[in-house]
Amino acid sequence: MAVYKTTVGNVELVSLTDGGAPKPPAEVFPTGRLEQWRADFPDLLDADDNIHLRFGSLAVYSGGKLIVVDTGIGAPDGEMMEDMRRKGVDREAVQLVVTTHLHPDHVGWNLTDGSPTFPQARYLVPRTDWEYWTQPSVLENSPHIRDQVMPLDEQRVLDLIEEEYQVTDELTTLSTPGHTPGHISIAIFSAGQRGFILGDVAHSPAQAHQTDWNPGFDVDQQLSPKTRHRVLDRLEADGSLVAASHFPDPGFGRFVRREGRRIWQVL
Repeated sequence: MAVYKTTVGNVELVSLTDGGAPKPPAEVFPTGRLEQWRADFPDLLDADDNIHLRFGSLAVYSGGKLIVVDTGIGAPDGEMMEDMRRKGVDREAVQLVVTTHLHPDHVGWNLTDGSPTFPQARYLVPRTDWEYWTQPSVLENSPHIRDQVMPLDEQRVLDLIEEEYQVTDELTTLSTPGHTPGHISIAIFSAGQRGFILGDVAHSPAQAHQTDWNPGFDVDQQLSPKTRHRVLDRLEADGSLVAASHFPDPGFGRFVRREGRRIWQVL
């Protein structure tokens, strides 16, 4: 049985899942051939040769605060609210919602029936991503921003944050652009231990080795692999425990080196 809860020092992480979607691998990673997947990553393929991208979020307990990182794909298909109930995470006790970036599968439960799903929370959004997604030319093709992000500003529960922001004494956001212009990850340092909330720097364990593989929906296809190499190199070197939102449930593991090849080692 997958372990959905872990700790980094005094920080507790609870993996939350809002469902998932089977996809042909070439639809997600255009440069990766199916033969490569079958040869190198057969455990990531189902019987129909699809990969499965999980819509993952996290509940984080740090410094006396309950924090949710990203809010999934949302209604009507999302399962996050029921998953929270199963795992004992009280949505009315959430004090902060931190958004790694403003793609639709990371903001889907921001609001329910027009009201904040987490009624006691401040919602933290990277300023650079806000500025990108609210441009008229981008906004006109982004209904999820109009429906699940902008109303938070109108209701005065949204705070724009800079790339390096101290969420708690143990959690700091870091700029990891490429997937979107303002994408952030979260570094954890607590009681001498390190952790990292990856966001969408990588979408599949296959990218531990095939680090140049970009998903087609990375906004900046040149910057994205540079960021991925930099971040994964660092995480491999320092042995951080990593929470990866799109990796198979529950998304906890480490990037390690085996026989000259970087792999994703499940926790």
